[in-house]
This record gives sequence, C-alpha cells and structure tokens, in this order.
Amino acid sequence: MRIKVLVVLCFSICCSLFAQKQPNVIVVLADDIGTGDISYYRKMHSNKIIVETPTLDKLSKEGIVFTDAHSPAALCAPTRYAIMTGNHCYRSYAPWGVWGCYQPSPIEEKDLTLGKLMKQAGYKTSFFGKWGFGMDFGRKDNPEVVYRSPRKEHETDVDITKVLDKGPVQNGFDYSFMYPAGIQAEPYAVYENGIMEPIKEDSEIILITKEYGKNLGFKLDKKEGLGDSNWDPHNSSKLLVDKAVKFIQRNAKTEEPFFMYYCSQAVHKPHTPSKSMNGIKVAGTTPSNHLDMVKELDIQMEMIVQTLKEQGVYDNTLIIFTSDNGGLLVKETLQSGHKPSNIYRGGKNQAYEGGTRVPFIAWWPKEIKGKQVSDAPVIGIDVMATLASITNQKIEEGQAMDSSNLFPIMKGEKGVKAHDFLMTQSGTTKQAMITEDGWKLIIQVDKKDKTDAARTPFALFNLNDNISENENENLVDNPKYQDKVKELFAKYNRTRNSKIKTGNS
Repeated sequence: MRIKVLVVLCFSICCSLFAQKQPNVIVVLADDIGTGDISYYRKMHSNKIIVETPTLDKLSKEGIVFTDAHSPAALCAPTRYAIMTGNHCYRSYAPWGVWGCYQPSPIEEKDLTLGKLMKQAGYKTSFFGKWGFGMDFGRKDNPEVVYRSPRKEHETDVDITKVLDKGPVQNGFDYSFMYPAGIQAEPYAVYENGIMEPIKEDSEIILITKEYGKNLGFKLDKKEGLGDSNWDPHNSSKLLVDKAVKFIQRNAKTEEPFFMYYCSQAVHKPHTPSKSMNGIKVAGTTPSNHLDMVKELDIQMEMIVQTLKEQGVYDNTLIIFTSDNGGLLVKETLQSGHKPSNIYRGGKNQAYEGGTRVPFIAWWPKEIKGKQVSDAPVIGIDVMATLASITNQKIEEGQAMDSSNLFPIMKGEKGVKAHDFLMTQSGTTKQAMITEDGWKLIIQVDKKDKTDAARTPFALFNLNDNISENENENLVDNPKYQDKVKELFAKYNRTRNSKIKTGNS
C-alpha cells in the first residue's frame, strides 16, 4: 500500500511540474492598429510621439519585435479567418471576407483552429472580443432553423438570443465572451459561451438605430440591426477586459495552463473611448477619439499584465500581440502629427505597406530574450505553427497550410527563414500582393470575376530602396524589370492556383 501511495504521489508531482513548465499563452489581436500606433515602433523613425503606449513598449523592450510583420489581409474579416486557421484567405469559400454574422462561417468542421490546437495540448481555452465573421443564429419564427439572408437593413427575423453553431464554443474554446461583429455591426449584443448576456437586468432586444446611437453620442459604423437595449460601445472595453481579468484569476493557479485569444474592439469605429479605465482618464486626453482608443488599448494590456503579476504567472506566460490590418487614416489624428502607418504608404484596406504592415511582439521571459528586433518577413498566420511548436504538437497534413513556426527566430537562432515569400491581399480594391527579397508585386484581381482568376500586374516596388512605395518608382511598366514582374506574377499564380502549402509547419 505504501509503495502504491508513493507511486501515485510521484506521478502527481511529475504532472504538476509538467503543468508548471507549460506556459500560459495570451494572443492579442488588436483592431485597426498600425505600426505607427505603437510608440516603441514609431520611435524607430521619429522622436515626435503624440500618444505613448507604455505597456506595449515595455513588452517590446523585454521581448522580440518583428519589423516586417504583416496581416494576411488589409481588412479584418479575411485576416481573422486566416489567423484562426493558419490558412491563407483564399482557402475559404469567401476569399475577400465573410462580413455578416448571419452568413455561413468560412471555418469548416474539419479545420484546425487555435482553440482546437490549444485544447488538444491540455489548455483551458478562451476567446474574448470580436469574432468578426459568420456563424449560425436561428430564425425568430423557428429558433432551431439557421437564419440566412443577404446583408440588408433591419434584419429582424433572426433570433439573436443564442449562437446555434460555428461560434467560439464550437471551435475549441472552453469559455468565450464575445462581440459577434465587434462594436461596429449587428447583433449589438454580448455573448457568454454563445448565450446572449444581458448587459443590465432590464435588457431587452430592440432595433439599434442611428437615432439610438446619436442619443448616446456615437455614430453607427454599419447598418441598423437588433441588439441589447443597454448597448453602449463606450462601455465595451470595460466589459471585455474585466471578463478577461476574471478568467485569468480563475485559471492562473490551476494545474491546467490557460490559453486566451483576446480580440480587442480597439481601435475600430465607432471611436467611443471610456471616460476612464484602471484609474486613468481616457476620453478627451488625446487629439482625437481615435487616439483615445489607442490609449485605451494599451490600458487593456496594462490590466492584463497587472493581473498576471498579481497571480504570480507573469514570467511563465507567453504574450503575442499583433493586429488584424494596418492603421486608420483619420483626419484629426493625422493633423495632430500622429502617423498610424509610420513610414509606410497607405493604411487599412489598401494594398500598400500601410495596409498590412502591423506590429508583432512576442514576450516570454523564460524563453525569449529581451531587446531583440527581427526584420524577418512574418505574417499573422504564423501564430498557429508557433503555438504548435511551443506545445510540442505536430500539425496534421492538410491543416494550417500556410503557417510557419517563428519560435526559433524568437529564441534568437540565426539563419532561420520563416517564409521564402509572403502573400497578402488588400480589401475592397481587390488586389493581391506577393513579396520576395524586398520585391513587391501588387496584382489587380478583376472585381467582376467571381473566380478571382482574372489577374493583372498593377505595381512593382523595390522595398529595399523604396520602402515608402513612391509612385514615381513604380517599376511595373519599366522594360528593365519585366523579368521580375513575370517571375513574381507566375509565382503568385502558381501558388494560389495549385493551393500548395506555403508554411514550414
């Protein structure tokens, strides 16, 4: 009996030690944040800082910063699919994004997701914030039948009280606190584990109209639709980060490590900053409501970091921070001297570097040395393979086809190449981009061609000596560079048409 007890005790200790060695993991996906919005990145090129981001700056200094990191697309919905699955946007049924929450999800049942990956590694998994692409809600006249409709004004035939399928719960997340479309689109409500969570005790479902928003001091970014009668995006940050803090408090000291995918609502329109957060004044403290939201994002990060420290798990938590697309070109913000896209041309939705060049920061004191800056070309899709490596998992054939493991680079290994070339895409301009060794070809996809097969070279830039993509140095029609145009164009077409794997996982 004594030997059996000792065996059980030793086994329990070994399991406990293994659990302690596994890091907690937090992946933060900001909304519409460009490299110039993070003061650490901006200070690489300018001493004129309009808004400081002290928490993110500290993580940058103590971890690794990637200066050539990109979002899969210059708009959020296709990017969110790609990061969640480790697949390029074009592998889904809607390559340019699924924009309505009442439309079919681009994630298929067979697809590996970040939630499934971490769950099978023994993590307590959680999702917070903006889901940002389709899922299944029921019909109001028959809640068990999935509601489907083209995006139109006043979709009132849908039962928004619960998610039937294709939400976080069905994609590997044990716990979720979700804004189905962020704060910018219907349904204007919050969901805990797929069930609509009343914002207040007297909450009821109403039509959220432009007039409703005007009365609360904000302008609807998208169309009118159903929502909670107490919906107020000014309070969305506090609702979200408070739930995240409580999740950390509940799970920090359990044997099971936790995984948090935190998709902040900041800094998407409508720009509705809190009066204050974490004891810090926010609204009206910067030159624009947009920049107030940048400040608010950093405070959200501060609250998460503080909680990790209070719970004693700060040093054994991996934090990855990035964005779904480049920064916003807001008039009041630009007039203040703030440059959301830093030194890059363009911004959100555009094919130029400002549309996809995003911050990418990784921090984990136990494994990642501080003060590292990497110019390796990387992409948000790489989160999947990186987490698989850290949790000692091999990604199955046919899954996460375009994700590359960045952990060797994070560890400071030399000569490691995550990608031979990067493939990204714009937004409504319907352009695709391929970049190899600093040469970037922008390809125009025919907007009328639903197959996306009709493509034409649009611009060629040598980013090695024209990082700002000066149009005077657009080489696409220059006879001297026609071989380069043909080479990159052929490589893009061959890769996309064959759907061959592009990641190293």
